[in-house]
Amino acid sequence: MTQALARKWRPKTFAELVGQEHVVQALTNALGAQRLHHAYLFTGTRGVGKTTLARILAKAFNCEQGVSATPCGQCSACLGIDAGRFVDLLEVDAASNTQVDKMRDLLENALYAPTAGRYKIYVIDEVHQLSGHSFNAMLKTLEEPPEHVKFVLATTDPQKVPVTVLSRCLQFSLRQIPADQIRARLAEILEREGIAFEVAGVAAIARAARGSLRDALSLLDQAIAHGGGKVDEHAVTAMLGLVGREHLVKLIEYLAAHDGAAMIAQADEMASHGIAFEQALQQLGALWHRIALAQIVPSAVAAEEGDPGVVRALADRFSAEEVQLYYQITQQGRGDIVLAPDEYAGFTMTLMRMLAFAPHSSAAPAANVRASQPALAVAQRPAQPASEPPAALGATLAVPAAAVAPTVERKVAAGPIGDWSRLLAALKLTGMTRQLAHHCELTGEEGEVVALRLAPAHKHLADKGPQERLRAAVEEHLGRSVRLRIDIAEPQGQTPAQMDDQERRNKLANAAQSLDADPFVRELVDDFGARVVPDSIKPKR
Repeated sequence: MTQALARKWRPKTFAELVGQEHVVQALTNALGAQRLHHAYLFTGTRGVGKTTLARILAKAFNCEQGVSATPCGQCSACLGIDAGRFVDLLEVDAASNTQVDKMRDLLENALYAPTAGRYKIYVIDEVHQLSGHSFNAMLKTLEEPPEHVKFVLATTDPQKVPVTVLSRCLQFSLRQIPADQIRARLAEILEREGIAFEVAGVAAIARAARGSLRDALSLLDQAIAHGGGKVDEHAVTAMLGLVGREHLVKLIEYLAAHDGAAMIAQADEMASHGIAFEQALQQLGALWHRIALAQIVPSAVAAEEGDPGVVRALADRFSAEEVQLYYQITQQGRGDIVLAPDEYAGFTMTLMRMLAFAPHSSAAPAANVRASQPALAVAQRPAQPASEPPAALGATLAVPAAAVAPTVERKVAAGPIGDWSRLLAALKLTGMTRQLAHHCELTGEEGEVVALRLAPAHKHLADKGPQERLRAAVEEHLGRSVRLRIDIAEPQGQTPAQMDDQERRNKLANAAQSLDADPFVRELVDDFGARVVPDSIKPKR
């Protein structure tokens, strides 16, 4: 009968243990120096190697070659522990042995010398499930155990273990195993088993295991059966209920093309395949993450998780700012989907939100409104001075809309910019585009070229997306063609951001002076020993 992979490939030495190098290093050093403790506590989530580590430690203590970090694996003690028939290794499941009488009977046997080995090892799994009386019964033996007794405790919930027990143990926290290490281990096992596999399929299993190698091996067994003796990506995707990568790639391509109808049609096709949309949003978020990596650190895009060329091609179609926006919308959609009328509505609403907030979508509707409502041009003209006679004002309002429209369409005459801060106040920029503009200093104009200077500390703002949106806004406002040139150097004068900051500091200083001069405040300070907390002062806007 074929043995389950999780049992067949259970690590038998410290060297075979995956993902717990920090614990292995500490135990190896202690065993090499013969610094043996009487009680060890291993904590961590399921399937990360707690009981496996306990068995390896038992072999290290009882190997006939002597106590060491490299038990021989061939002597009767090592073979007996591997086979689960070593009489001096007592494994106890605390979940089914919570009664205090059972714990007392178990600990009474600790007084007797080991039968076959050097030490009698007590491995208590899920120790947090013991009752309070059982912990009290164990405490005395745990505090002063016989020389021939070692305790190895394991738990997934150390918060429930009494501090009196914790203080008597050497505690080691086992981490969730990274997906790349699980993937490498699964690939090694499949090669040694002679089973054909696709790397992308193994990567999907490694991610689905969520840090548990035991769960990964169980899923691998299932995938081999599902795939008819091999592991391929499509079979694994179907088995795990995942979304095929091609569906997500198409969605992102349609988003880049601003094709809402195609996106909804793709969602309908996914629904016809019975795909879980909550899972689809999770995978879409992971794909946006890979796209962001491809933009910032291209070498970090792992080939094992699918074709990196596809990810890099998608990365070229979006700015870094857009990718961050769509990632946040996807994550928000995952939280909102449980509140939606149904999963399909929640998923498609997330897609439509991406289209609605796409950076391209704000300019066109605004232009259309201006073109369709020329009569509004009169209302948007600058107000006349208060001293001007009513007749003059009446004459101004009588000007035909067609004659005034060019002035309204371009709020300033086509000419030099002059005051950069004044121009930015008129543009009403937002987000990263506003940050870029306000940290720039205008250094000159030559033909269509507008020269700006940006400090090196803010060069990360000079992304192509914000630059293009700033150029388009300036061009629209001036009524002429504009090209931006941004030089990375320290500004010689004050940028709008620096002027805003100086204005805030001045307002704060004036507010502090006014507060200090207030008679009521002075009375509180002088008569009652009160003090003004500087951080609490906020100037009026």
